[in-house]
Amino acid sequence: MRKLPREFYGRPDVLAVARELLGKVLVTRIKGVITAGVITETEAYMGAVDKASHAYGGKVTPRNRVMYGKAGVAYVYLCYGIHHLFNVVTNAEGTAHAVLVRAIHPVQGQDVMMARRKTKVLTTAGPGTLTQALGIRTEHNGTDLLGNLIHIEDRGILIPDGVVSTGPRIGVDYAGEDALLPYRFLFNPRILA
Repeated sequence: MRKLPREFYGRPDVLAVARELLGKVLVTRIKGVITAGVITETEAYMGAVDKASHAYGGKVTPRNRVMYGKAGVAYVYLCYGIHHLFNVVTNAEGTAHAVLVRAIHPVQGQDVMMARRKTKVLTTAGPGTLTQALGIRTEHNGTDLLGNLIHIEDRGILIPDGVVSTGPRIGVDYAGEDALLPYRFLFNPRILA
């Protein structure tokens, strides 16, 4: 088990980063309580040239400013005033690329995740449900993923290309033709059993 280094996130190919995050383990240590899950679904966002990105056209706002910072930092924003969505900033400073983590397979702290979600059946397939389960909120925006609060580990789980599906991103119909780009990566977590 090792934390992913800054170099992993800092690469210029956000699609490669999104694909290679599959099988990595997203870990939180919120108020001293550890929860973790294997990343099973991601979406890549390509900054200024991507109509689905918050940084399309080079736009800089108080919300998306962290996307322009260093790689390996959390970009957490509120969607529809309800869901806290967790993204990983990639590429070089000044290039607003990011990867949305859409789903995880829980591997540690499942009882805590169920309590946070107020449920007896744990679901973490969805970007809002996984952040709720892991305790990630907008207050964690800008968190360095090389620290101890939130980080991503390589535990040696390899996800072969043959089990990975790609397709269009979800909920970005406003992006026109960019909504159809195959920037979503996922696999069925049953292969982990």
